[in-house]
Amino acid sequence: MKIHRDLTNFHAHNPVLTIGTFDGVHLGHQKIIARLNELAAQTNGESVIFTFDPHPRKVIAPEETSLRVLTTLDEKIELFEQSGIDHLIIYPFTPEFAQLSYGEFVEQILVGQIHTHYLVLGYDHKFGKNRQGGFEFLKNCADRLGFHIEKIDVLLMNEANVSSTKIREAIQNGDFKTANSFLGHPFTLHGTVVEGQKLGRKIEFPTANLETSDADKIVPGYGVYAVQVKIQEKTYEGMLNIGSRPTVNHNADHRSIEVNIFEFDEDIYGQFIEVVFYQKLREEQKFPSLDALKEQLFRDKTETKEFFRENQELLSK
Repeated sequence: MKIHRDLTNFHAHNPVLTIGTFDGVHLGHQKIIARLNELAAQTNGESVIFTFDPHPRKVIAPEETSLRVLTTLDEKIELFEQSGIDHLIIYPFTPEFAQLSYGEFVEQILVGQIHTHYLVLGYDHKFGKNRQGGFEFLKNCADRLGFHIEKIDVLLMNEANVSSTKIREAIQNGDFKTANSFLGHPFTLHGTVVEGQKLGRKIEFPTANLETSDADKIVPGYGVYAVQVKIQEKTYEGMLNIGSRPTVNHNADHRSIEVNIFEFDEDIYGQFIEVVFYQKLREEQKFPSLDALKEQLFRDKTETKEFFRENQELLSK
């Protein structure tokens, strides 16, 4: 896969292209990408994904602080790479670009610079200034400018439309069975291990404190989770707590993310790790003593190990 951050030297043979933010690269997106690759093979063309950085909402509505993405740009790049596409265009979304009408975008960029041969869109595609870039508008552009266009119908799973919004809701609610099935891959957090208070060692449950790599990335709600932890190509089972640590912490406004990695005792401060979410075990709660907390953590560990034993087919490779 070739990555292009501008179009200066872009060239593809018979480009078969799709456009979007692709947050999550979920099953709905994967259906579009599969069709993209199929059409590229049928037309002796090359598959192209056109996406943006930063997320358009950060430019169009910078005052909006609620944006939480399912996948960071680096995560999306990795998922696109796995999908087998030929070209990824990461176009800078600037205030000037935001003022471009969709007609101008199609004529100047999709046709004028990329020379799009085939355009593949999701059923709910709406882009451009005032969201004028719907399918009917683009169909008229295709007829006038000489490219082909195809719309992919909505993907249904369990009688529910697969959407980034529904996946975000499932993650916030700790429903990773739904979130991961809609994503088509497990939800992950990436970040750096930073120093904490080291209280976990006193109760035989040392934890790695995670500082996430992207402030816009969605973080699951407070609670305790069964996770896998990937460190330098090795994978470990573990349990992770997100919350204010009410039994030992006096700063209720501070959210911590800390993971106890099973059968692991190495210094990983400063290292970049990946945490893969599979199951919410319980809500975070305050215990009357450290001994009571320790007893619950042993129960959590037993439940986590049992979950992984019973669900080997779910686990990432």
